[in-house]
Amino acid sequence: MSATPKSAGAGSGGFADLGPRVLSAVVMVGAALLTLYLGGDVFALFWILAGFAINWEWQGLVGGDRRRWRVAAGGAAVAAAAALGQTGLVGVAALTIAVLAAVAASLAGPERRLWAAAGVAYASAPIFSVCWLRQSPDHGILAIAFLFAIVWGTDIFAYFGGRLIGGPKLWPRVSAGKTWSGTITGVLSGAALGLATAYFGGGPALAGAKTFLVALLAAAVSQMGDLFESSVKRRFGVKDSSRIIPGHGGVMDRLDGFIFACVLAAAIGVAGGNPNHNLFFW
Repeated sequence: MSATPKSAGAGSGGFADLGPRVLSAVVMVGAALLTLYLGGDVFALFWILAGFAINWEWQGLVGGDRRRWRVAAGGAAVAAAAALGQTGLVGVAALTIAVLAAVAASLAGPERRLWAAAGVAYASAPIFSVCWLRQSPDHGILAIAFLFAIVWGTDIFAYFGGRLIGGPKLWPRVSAGKTWSGTITGVLSGAALGLATAYFGGGPALAGAKTFLVALLAAAVSQMGDLFESSVKRRFGVKDSSRIIPGHGGVMDRLDGFIFACVLAAAIGVAGGNPNHNLFFW
């Protein structure tokens, strides 16, 4: 979930747009933290709604045939992903998402089948991941808080680092605003905030060198998620994924970095055989 405007990392421009966007970010961050604390069905419902919005925006971006039915297939995948994430059924979740992605592909026109299927996976995989990570009684809250700190810290410091330092663009063909200075500042700062969260939330044993490496990787991957979403929007000639958040774009625009980071974290947990313990011990 992005905590700053999507011009993060920009090397030019003022801060005139920052006030209303910060207010919007405060509301979204507050909702994310409250539902994280409450856990259970409230947490799952929050992320199901986010997944519904992501799939709806994606299918709208790519266009093509039978959009409503593709949105329905993706919505079913998101709901199943959340339920299966809470029960820890990784293999069943992967199979369910794959089947419903294939259904969406069959509903789209020939030129958009791969895009339609990708949208279902893009919406469902992070919802499974975040619910799966949260369901551990030992480190569930800390694992998600760790990811929040990394992604939000990366976004915020990339935004200010890019605007204050400036310099060469990172990948102007994909994202006109991102700079190398902002990206590096963001990744290092996000990783440091993630490590601090692990330290203060779980003690020194959870804040070793391996945790910092995971935090660095998650911060870098979150920036890749931002670039990926920018490339998709550029491919289909749109500025924002939707206008569902008044004046601030869509849910995809807010969650692009978190989508990549939480899927990475879940993959680490799957590899270690534990929902989130192996984010910190592996």
